[in-house]
Amino acid sequence: MQVLAPILGVIGFIVAIVLYNRVKAQPIGNAKMKEISEAIHDGAMAFLAREYRVLAVFIAVVFVIISIGMNYQTALAFLGGALCSMTCGFVGMKAATRANVRTTEAARLHGQAAALMISFNGGAVMGLAVASLGLVGVGIAYMAYGGNPETVLYINGFAMGASSIALFARVGGGIYTKAADVGSDLVGKIEAGIPEDDPRNPGVIADNVGDCVGDTAGMGADIFESYVGSIIATIAIAAAAGPALLTKLGPGETDAVRSAAMYLPIALAFIGLLFSFLGIWSMKKLSNQDPAKALHYTTFVAAGGFLVASILVIWGMGLNFGVFLAVLVGCLSGVAIGQVTEYYTAKAPVMRIAEASKTGPATNIIHGLAIGLESTVGPVLIICVAIAVANSVAGLYGIGIAAVGMLATVGVTMTVDAYGPIADNAGGISEMAGLGPEVRKITDGLDAIGNTTAAIGKGFAIGSAALTALALFSAYATTVKLETINLIDPKVVIGLLIGGALPFFIGALTMTSVGRAAGKMVDEIRRQFREIPGLLEGKEGVKPESDKCIDISARAALKEMVLPGVVAILAPVLMGFIVGKEALGGMLAGATLAGVLLALMMSNGGGAWDNAKKYIEQGKLEGEKKGGSAHAAAVIGDTVGDPFKDTSGPAMNILIKLMSVVALVIAPLLI
Repeated sequence: MQVLAPILGVIGFIVAIVLYNRVKAQPIGNAKMKEISEAIHDGAMAFLAREYRVLAVFIAVVFVIISIGMNYQTALAFLGGALCSMTCGFVGMKAATRANVRTTEAARLHGQAAALMISFNGGAVMGLAVASLGLVGVGIAYMAYGGNPETVLYINGFAMGASSIALFARVGGGIYTKAADVGSDLVGKIEAGIPEDDPRNPGVIADNVGDCVGDTAGMGADIFESYVGSIIATIAIAAAAGPALLTKLGPGETDAVRSAAMYLPIALAFIGLLFSFLGIWSMKKLSNQDPAKALHYTTFVAAGGFLVASILVIWGMGLNFGVFLAVLVGCLSGVAIGQVTEYYTAKAPVMRIAEASKTGPATNIIHGLAIGLESTVGPVLIICVAIAVANSVAGLYGIGIAAVGMLATVGVTMTVDAYGPIADNAGGISEMAGLGPEVRKITDGLDAIGNTTAAIGKGFAIGSAALTALALFSAYATTVKLETINLIDPKVVIGLLIGGALPFFIGALTMTSVGRAAGKMVDEIRRQFREIPGLLEGKEGVKPESDKCIDISARAALKEMVLPGVVAILAPVLMGFIVGKEALGGMLAGATLAGVLLALMMSNGGGAWDNAKKYIEQGKLEGEKKGGSAHAAAVIGDTVGDPFKDTSGPAMNILIKLMSVVALVIAPLLI
């Protein structure tokens, strides 16, 4: 039975490649569209190659350290996790940069339904790659290391490899995309008064490359590490579970219950991938409907089928019904967090920010910050309910399996999220190629839906990160036999405070990085407008030097991504070995609490600022229009929100998981 998981994973990856080839076979459009597309593709792949060269050095160093300091089995698992994560990013980036222009051409030739189908299939390549390679990697590692309690001594390395790459990819991609986006907006839209994707702006190509780098490869790495992290954390909890918990999980001999509980997360990922296929296939029947509803329905189809099948799997493996209830609450909490996120980034709060923009940028910023702060309450309450229910029905194991339930159909949920940057790029290509208002209306409509799905995806990523981090933390505590954390123990308090400060420190580093890089981008775009005759006037034959802007973003991203990653990895190691396992437990608790709240505040606040700007641009704010004073204030708010939602906020998800998984990897050395 165990061999079926990696086999299905290989099949899923083959399906992803087939979808990629189908997308690539679609018409690419005229020569101008092809030129723009190739510039975006070449820029994205060049950055990925440079990023992976830097990461190769990091992987080699950590591989040697783990091999010498621990064992070669954990080092090999680390290598496998890192390579699987990098492969997901490569495949997803290829698909996104090939699907964008074909989405534009489909909109021009055939209309909305055809454009939706191509952008969705482009996203499905990333979705299926994440789900399939996760199942292949964890499945093979589980079999190779025996599928017994000793397996967790080594398989944790796979999660560490995935988490390490995810932090670098998310931070690097976020710095890249926001440096280009902020720089382009400040000079192009505010100073020069030209449209967002105007081909005269030297930063536009870099901005489009950044959408793929940050929101496709970066988000894919983020979700991939949550996916494998939740599976491995649940395996670790089951492996270390005592008789009391095992009795709660199922009847019979404790060894049989332990074995079933250890394999269940992989089995759930197996059926989750099967129903992700069904959800992706259902888009063929749904593409003629309203695009927003069609995208939601694909996830509902997959989740509904998964829940029905999971009852049968849990019953067949001899586990109690309480385990299914934990899976159910995890799945439902993911949907609920997505709905709360959608409210704060697409409903009444957005209108409040837009209305506040009438009185200038200061009130826009004040309302945006307030909404970001307020938006933390709902998701936190949902996470608390999920933890309480899951723990009551299946103990600590229930918390881990709830995270698996939330992420099991990641093949289709990641597809819907990866669709967004493709639609965004399609709109940019339409504008730059001068295809006219009819095509732009279709691509803008798909892009607007993509903004909402991206915001929901970020909420989902934060919720899954919180549950996954808690599951990893529980696995660490179980492994080092840490039953309680004494809050009046000075060592624990030290860990708690330092852990709580780390998300703020990482947030400061990433925000500063974006600010520095954006400043260089502004200087370069101003220089080109000033020194290239006829560029700003749109003189025929005069082109911007886009490659220089791409290089600014790439250099900044590669330079600035290193320190946050090193801090996240070294902090738990130093705390554990210098102060002790109790202090490390306090550090993980502090980092998880502060990280989740910061992630929610930044991601939701940034999303609300972005959509408030679009709300005014669409003429929905009475008495205001694009180019007016309220719009100028909203653009400033969106510029502040950009690194919030696409760089610093998402980095928090990975920070809290990476710290927990590093603690879990070194746990055997702390006993």
